[in-house]
Amino acid sequence: MIRHDNPRPSIVIVGSGFAGFECARRLTALLRRHKSSATVTLISPVDYLLYTPLLPEVAGGSVDPRFVTIPLTDNLPGVRLIRGYVDRVDFSQRTLRFRDQENASQELAWDRLVLTPGSITRRFDIPGLAEHARGLKSIAGALYLRDHILEQFELARADHDPLRAQARKTVVVVGASYSGTELIAQLCAMAEAAGRKFGFRHGEIQLILVERSGRMMPEIGQKLAAKAQSVLLGRGVRIMTGTTLTEVGPDYVILADGTRIGTHTVAWLTGVVASPLIATLGLPTENGRLTVGADLSVPDMPGVFAGGDAAAVDDVTAPGRITPPTAQHATRQGKTLAVNVAASLGHGTSRNYRHRDLGTVVDLGPGFAVANPLNIHLSGLLAKLVTRAYHLYAIPSAANRLAVLIAYLTELLFARPLVSLGVAPSSIARFSASEEFSGPNDSAAR
Repeated sequence: MIRHDNPRPSIVIVGSGFAGFECARRLTALLRRHKSSATVTLISPVDYLLYTPLLPEVAGGSVDPRFVTIPLTDNLPGVRLIRGYVDRVDFSQRTLRFRDQENASQELAWDRLVLTPGSITRRFDIPGLAEHARGLKSIAGALYLRDHILEQFELARADHDPLRAQARKTVVVVGASYSGTELIAQLCAMAEAAGRKFGFRHGEIQLILVERSGRMMPEIGQKLAAKAQSVLLGRGVRIMTGTTLTEVGPDYVILADGTRIGTHTVAWLTGVVASPLIATLGLPTENGRLTVGADLSVPDMPGVFAGGDAAAVDDVTAPGRITPPTAQHATRQGKTLAVNVAASLGHGTSRNYRHRDLGTVVDLGPGFAVANPLNIHLSGLLAKLVTRAYHLYAIPSAANRLAVLIAYLTELLFARPLVSLGVAPSSIARFSASEEFSGPNDSAAR
């Protein structure tokens, strides 16, 4: 192993998601302001921040994948960047071990450690799920879904077996939370364009949304959820609530009530769990997320902080609950982490994390969205404008912001492109390969 030592105070941030990215950006600014000699290192398997709220648009073909990847080198000046997957932390020696791009183990020392490794898709022990379903937590997953669906439509046009052809034209999305709802809305628009291109009759393409709870989007108010459901039903989506999958095959799924649906495409979006790194730390957790104090420090671990999807952060606006794993909370926790890490070095004053949820935006495809900014319920075109304005504001890069704006304007003027790029084969879009960022040798073996 190679050990990297630094005579100056060394701050290491694990993960380049919303919390890690925002922490690194704010922390370097604070350290410069206080003329601190401390160094900031961010270690991540990828060299970008992925703006995950727009992954449904990538899967639906309306936004280019490059537009939702925020380059770290361009947006984190003064931060030392290391590509690697952290698989072990030694708190007594204040070191961590990571695997680089060639799967070689290296070691890195730290004086302050910020754990923001993010989350992966929540999976269950369902036969065939890992082999035949795909998630939407990565660029590989989004591109695979788009390519695979278009390829199945092309195959269906030439398939002489009517049952197999229909299975190719059937898409099952499991999970009707924000991501699942937005994905199937985008797939509606893509399916409509594909139907015209391939000459399918109206209703031949079947889009099915499966939700285990009693209704769509249980996280938001019933009024907005009902609006979203009405829109999707009007677009031909079949919504099945109160059930889930019990088996997934290469060309079928079986539901809990025994219903068998012929399909070659299953998108699994049933929520997230903390990064596998958290389970290896030997530290207290809550619902699988690392227990932290109100100031985002890890109890009884001096100099160790955590935030984002991997941390169980108390929601002071809703006592007894922890903050949901959303980009909104992760970004703001990143800011608090930066302040408190700097304070631990004697620069400024520590503060507790407190943020009232500003609301939710759900894009439902062309011309429609639902949103509740500041608890004001909106739907239709006005909600669409609010939703797109929010994303343009939240993307932390002017270049990416402009690119997404151009994509939005292009969508208004031109038909949605139906292009199968062929850059995300099934192997790299598997849950473990695309979300846990395993080393090259591991992912190739799966």
